[in-house]
Amino acid sequence: MKTLKKIVISLAMAMSVAAISSTAFAAEKKDPNAIVREAAEGTIAKIEEAISLIEKNGSKEDTVTAIAEARQLQKEFRYELTERLRQRANDKLRVAREAFESGDVKSAEETLKASLAQFKEMKTTYDAAHK
Repeated sequence: MKTLKKIVISLAMAMSVAAISSTAFAAEKKDPNAIVREAAEGTIAKIEEAISLIEKNGSKEDTVTAIAEARQLQKEFRYELTERLRQRANDKLRVAREAFESGDVKSAEETLKASLAQFKEMKTTYDAAHK
């Protein structure tokens, strides 16, 4: 009986330690809407940064980096009603980067502004549906 009692107590202690440690190390889960909202805001900010760099004759490397970061961020900006618009806006980012790298700064700036308008429209649509 003493042995059984020791086993039960040991098992109870082990289970309580395991339960406490698993909740302590559990990763915090982010709200999916927050992830999409952050991606939208980040994408818009990076496009605005790229436009600003072009207007101020910033370095080519910084401008290309800002466009590339915008393209990465937009991947998380997923919403069914704006998916096709997101794809078109991403294509504009690609075209703008290619135009900028080939030296056609004016075309790159116009394309970035068009892409920015599309992303702002998408964010407005998303925000209206997720108040």
